[in-house]
Amino acid sequence: QVQLVESGGGLVQPGESLRLSCRVSGHSLEYYTVGWFRQAAGKEREGISCLDSGHEDSTYYADSVKGRFTISKDVASNTIFLQMNNLTPEDTAIYYCATDGVATVQSMCRLQTVRFWGQGTQVAVSS
Repeated sequence: QVQLVESGGGLVQPGESLRLSCRVSGHSLEYYTVGWFRQAAGKEREGISCLDSGHEDSTYYADSVKGRFTISKDVASNTIFLQMNNLTPEDTAIYYCATDGVATVQSMCRLQTVRFWGQGTQVAVSS
C-alpha cells in the first residue's frame, strides 16, 4: 500500500520560510516523478513544483513560486521536500505532495497526471 504523509505546515508571518516534507512508503522514489501542489480556498488546485525521476536538473516551477521555492527528494529516506522562502499571504493554501511512475514534470505539474497523493498540510501566511 502506497502512502504519502506530509508534514511541516503551519502559520508563519510574511517573509518567513517553511520546509515541507513528504514521507513516502510503498514504492521507492528513485524512479518516480514527484511534485507539490496547492489549493487555496475557493481556487482550483495548481501544480507548483515537480521534479523528474531520472534527471535531477529537470524541474518545473510555477511562475508564482519561481525563485522562492525549491523542490528536492532524498531517495535514501524516501522523502520529498519543498523549501519555501519569502512566503506571502498569497501562498496560504493546503499543500499536497504527489508521485507518479510515468509522468514528466510537465504532465504532472501542468496536467496533474498523478497516481498517488498525500493527504495535505495547511500553510497559512499572515501577519
